[in-house]
Amino acid sequence: MNNEQASPLEFPCRFPIKAMGLAECDFDALVTSIIRRHVPRLPEGAAVSRASRGGKYLAVTVTIEATSREQLDAIYRDLSGHARVLMAL
Repeated sequence: MNNEQASPLEFPCRFPIKAMGLAECDFDALVTSIIRRHVPRLPEGAAVSRASRGGKYLAVTVTIEATSREQLDAIYRDLSGHARVLMAL
């Protein structure tokens, strides 16, 4: 059984990706640029940012049109591998 068959997701599908890091002025742009490597036609307004209660952290949620499990795995690998991304969900 390949990954496509084992996945409960049916592709293509809308899929939210969340990354969290320190609330620096360009963190949302960083997350968007990493995701854009895998989703070149990311629509305007796909990213939504939310600061933590104390303002120290920023959560960026980018909703994409996912085409495969491999695409999602590659996005999470790139996000998790970046020093400024503390967590990717």
